[in-house]
Amino acid sequence: MSKKYYRFFGGLLTAQENWLNKMSEKGYRLVRTGKLLYEFEECKLGQVKYCVEFIAQKSQNNAKDYHDFLEEMGYSVFYKNINLNYSVGRVRWRPWAEKGGRIATNATTFNRELLIVEKENDGKPFELHTSYEDKENYYSNLRDPWFLLLLMFAVFAVVNRSVILGVLTLIALIPVIIYQSQIMKNRREARTKEW
Repeated sequence: MSKKYYRFFGGLLTAQENWLNKMSEKGYRLVRTGKLLYEFEECKLGQVKYCVEFIAQKSQNNAKDYHDFLEEMGYSVFYKNINLNYSVGRVRWRPWAEKGGRIATNATTFNRELLIVEKENDGKPFELHTSYEDKENYYSNLRDPWFLLLLMFAVFAVVNRSVILGVLTLIALIPVIIYQSQIMKNRREARTKEW
């Protein structure tokens, strides 16, 4: 028996990952995703574990190579959107992305900004990024879009003398601080392990 849920998490990757893992604990594994859709089928309680991976900074080829690499490692991988955009033919400029990923269209990585990665639960923690350098790069990739948004809101708030844009600037500052603190924590741990 399958169950369908309609949810939108946006950029709240941890909330999405926690919800997927709770669904697994209840005996459901993901079989299909859509814009808002998550479709599950029954499985053993806690049979699988999930990680949600942000890949919007990657070029189309790098995103596909990473997707294929994860599948070759034995994981099930689903693409997921981070935005709710229902138009056709949209183009997004991502100045923070790597070369080849700065322009996103329906034919490339637009509406495929996330990977939901599923593995069989072997009782071990499920981390896709294990080295300190890899973790730092990942958190930087999460921070950079928010930092660009923060700068844009700040400039427009000052130019337009807008309180609303100032509030949005402060809201965009929250994820920047969170991801920067993760980067700093990771650097401290790396230095500690070196000694």
